[in-house]
Formats: sequence, C-alpha cells, structure tokens
Amino acid sequence: MKRTNALPPCYAIIPARYESSRFPGKPLAEILGVPMCVRVHRRAALCASFSKVVLATDDARIMDAAAKWDVPAVMTARSHQSGTDRVLEAARKLGAPDDAVVVNVQGDEPALDPAMLDELLAPFAGPDGAEVLAATLATPMTRAEAESPDRVKVVLDARGRALYFSRAGIPFRRDENARDAAGPLLHLGLYAFRMSTLQRFAALPQGVLERTESLEQLRLLENGIPIHVAVTSRKCHGVDRPEDIAHIEKILREQDI
Repeated sequence: MKRTNALPPCYAIIPARYESSRFPGKPLAEILGVPMCVRVHRRAALCASFSKVVLATDDARIMDAAAKWDVPAVMTARSHQSGTDRVLEAARKLGAPDDAVVVNVQGDEPALDPAMLDELLAPFAGPDGAEVLAATLATPMTRAEAESPDRVKVVLDARGRALYFSRAGIPFRRDENARDAAGPLLHLGLYAFRMSTLQRFAALPQGVLERTESLEQLRLLENGIPIHVAVTSRKCHGVDRPEDIAHIEKILREQDI
C-alpha cells in the first residue's frame, strides 16, 4: 500500500479499555498466542498511510503487554465514557495538529483488513479532501442484517455523505415490490476525524437522536457536521464475547496477510 502524498499526517489510535461487561480483559485475550490488542496493532500498522499507530489504554496490565510486544501505547484516564474520548486524549498526548486525520481503530478487530483503513482515508485525499471533516465505512448487507436491530444502517446523499444512521430499517419501503436500488448500507464502526473535528465532537453535548438510538455518530449530524461514507466490499469480524475467539482464529488461519 503506497502512501498518498495528498494526505495530511494520519494517526491510528486503538482504544484498549480493560473493563468490559461482556468480556473483562478483552484486549489481553490471546488469539493464536498473541494478545488481541497486539494483533489489532499489527494489522493497523500494515497500512502505510499512518505516521503513528498506538494503543490508548487505561490499565497498567495492557501497558505491560504493549511493552512486552514492543507496541507503542499511551496511558489514558479511566473516566472516559467512550472510545472516542479516549482516542482524543491519546491524540492530544501525541501532539496531533488540527489538520491531522485521527482514526479510531476498534480494539476488538484482530482480523481487520488493512486495506479498509486506506478506503477509510481515501475521502481525505480526494479532490475535495480539504473539506472532509469526518469519514466512516459502510458495506452492502443482507436482508437479515437490514431487519436486525443489532446492525446499524446508514443511508447516503448524492455526494456519499451520511443522511442518517439507525438501528431500525431505513428507508421505510412503502412498496415491498419496489426495486431497492438506493437501499441502506451496513455501517462499519471505523471512524476518521480531522483533529479539530474530533475536539469539537468531544466538546458537544449528547443530542436527542444520539440518546434515542444510542449512536454517538448522530451527534455529528445533529450539529451539521457531515460524515463522508466510503463504501467497501470488505467485512469486519469483531470479538464481542469469549466464544467469538475460535471463529476469529479460523479466519486468521485462512487469511494470507
């Protein structure tokens, strides 16, 4: 993967919080003998567009593991309410300038395809890249995914920017027999922000739609901050529970990265 000269400095930050209601200590869970947070770092580091790739944690045990595996890491506060807030603290500690692009790389994606990160960064290097404030990824989805409240959907405008995100089925199809050429996409939880936008985002109060849907990206839309959506054919394979690890290990054995 070649670095695009049009890109500003890009930072990949991987929030690695130790506590988890469903899976305590998840960042340190071993996947084929390597801690999950280390595997995520290795995948992100394969994207040549990044100036720095670091873990942002709140726990000394994760800091110790990062040192053991020679992974850059920064300690952040335990009080953060979201991974986005943790990413912002880490970006500030790294001295990211206002025009830098900061990517929130989910810490539970040990099978992440590095090409997805290049796709996420592409809007910032396009002809209107200087105007892009935030970006995310989406992919086509199945009918079952479209009907599931556990899957977040996004619909786009004519310029490829997000109109709305929802757990509900959007748009409502009044005629079930109508062709759905402009149907919703499955949202993938990778985000890229201008540093200045990330700081503004964190300073804004929660919005009504954000609280209703429990989707923090709606805070940007409620405040008139556009989100560019890059469409990918690739999928994410996250780890939510301990039983997901066997599936991820199978994927990793089959991949050739």
